[in-house]
Amino acid sequence: MGLIEDARRGVITEEMRTVARVEGVTEDFVRRGVAEGHIVIPVSPYRKVKICGIGEGLRTKVNASIGTSSDIVDIDMEVEKARQAERAGADTLMELSTGGDFTEIRRRVIEATSLSVGSVPLYQAFIEAARKYGAVVNMEEDDLFRITAEQAKAGTNFMAIHTGINYETMKRLQNQGRHGGLVSRGGAFMTAWMLHNEKENPLYAEFDYLLEILKEHEVTLSFGNGMRAGAIHDATDRAQIQELLINAELADKAHAEGVQSIIEGPGHIPIDEIEANVIIQKRVTNRKPFYMLGPLVTDVAPGYDDRVAAIGAALSSSYGADFICYVTPAEHLALPTPEEVYEGVISARIAAHVGDMVKLKKRDADLEMGHARRDLDWERQFAVAINPERARAIRQERMPADADACTMCGDYCALKIVGRHFNF
Repeated sequence: MGLIEDARRGVITEEMRTVARVEGVTEDFVRRGVAEGHIVIPVSPYRKVKICGIGEGLRTKVNASIGTSSDIVDIDMEVEKARQAERAGADTLMELSTGGDFTEIRRRVIEATSLSVGSVPLYQAFIEAARKYGAVVNMEEDDLFRITAEQAKAGTNFMAIHTGINYETMKRLQNQGRHGGLVSRGGAFMTAWMLHNEKENPLYAEFDYLLEILKEHEVTLSFGNGMRAGAIHDATDRAQIQELLINAELADKAHAEGVQSIIEGPGHIPIDEIEANVIIQKRVTNRKPFYMLGPLVTDVAPGYDDRVAAIGAALSSSYGADFICYVTPAEHLALPTPEEVYEGVISARIAAHVGDMVKLKKRDADLEMGHARRDLDWERQFAVAINPERARAIRQERMPADADACTMCGDYCALKIVGRHFNF
């Protein structure tokens, strides 16, 4: 029995109990959410993972993506990225390598983390085809499904799979055009394959077979967003919406078959369109967990895109997004370093917290920080901080003469001045 079947039968599993305890909700709330498809809990029969609930009524979760490229293949560095992502507080990890020995990289990364690990099987299938047959368009359909099963058996317990790219989606893209082109690697691979071979996307055409594989290995299906916008001026266009509609229908089918499902959302969105995207996504998918990629709210800040994405992610979370993918300062520029992975996770965690302050009215930590600052209680401030290490390090580097104050105000600390006359 999978989690959905258990939930429908009224069984509260240990995973559901764990989510309820961590989130501060009732066990039956979690069970009903899983049964109805509003909550997913990625698990694996092949490895123990840190249990993480994603969905309606739960804290907004953060994913960190790592992986090699064709230019930089350094497995030790990817393992260190996995460790830094977990150290920074990521809730899940995606291993998205496009260079090197895919099996060995994934094995090493999975061994290095307790987090749920996601992947995009399509990457490996197309790149191996390019190595073996000379071009990605020569991929054999059977290899796509074989690799999906192999990655599942390796302990990969959620997968982004590009089911929503079909002839109708491509027609929307061709008829409208794009200012920023097609920026999804998965979307580009599949579109090129379909055009060259004059065939329908096998992940769409053979969706029932795909579900059999995922159900057998208890994999959570994250419906890939291959038509996401890569430029602000392409946000919320027809190709994106067409793909969403297809994925929404397939997600209902997957849930009916007992496969946990997440719907991925678009990448570059101006601030004034974020709420509409969340509302549309939630409405047409029957409130499936919404995985927002970014979103980046401006295109002109390379080197600071972790901050750009944090603005979008905070708003997305506040409007109802359940799961956000971090962005690092290296986005659009280079493969990120372990240090940039750490910074990206921290930025995304801040954004998720800001969103949850609105969505879930979770403000206890902020109240605690307010009291600690009022009382000049530095240890309490560090304990409540999202990144205690950095807060403590900055203060210790510039310690004031008066240990109660800080070097921003020094002798003229407003709290100390007023504290002589008022008892707050």
